Amino acid sequence: MRAKGFIVGLVIAAAVAAVVIAASSGSSQEEQGAESEPARVEPIKGTDLSRVILSADAAKRLGIKTAAVTGQGSRRKVIPYDAVIYAADGTTFTYTSPKPLVFVRSPIKVRDIRGDRALLSAGPPAGTAVVTVGSQELFGTEYEVEED
Repeated sequence: MRAKGFIVGLVIAAAVAAVVIAASSGSSQEEQGAESEPARVEPIKGTDLSRVILSADAAKRLGIKTAAVTGQGSRRKVIPYDAVIYAADGTTFTYTSPKPLVFVRSPIKVRDIRGDRALLSAGPPAGTAVVTVGSQELFGTEYEVEED
């Protein structure tokens, strides 16, 4: 099943992200310049969501890329399939970027997959930036997945 393989890949990518971020946080303050940490997670009051905030260097190392949600017809939204993340329980979400270097997990409902596009029945509005590369690393950072 495609989702199981994706979940295994998600866990591996999250572990890699934790190692990359941990390694970068081990560098001296001089090497980091003004940055105090490559990533931080802030809870969003009144929700069960968190905001993942990356330094510019961390975002570059992780290769974060985004694309805008597009509208198709009056009610459907479309995102690149690469922006779809499957949770272990089968629910789906994507990471949005409300402003540069800030990422928030957003629940979505996938109605259909057509090639490299996911048609949504629920999700962020058209024009919202969603993460297409680096979502697994953001997930690992948000949930503090670390390699033993």
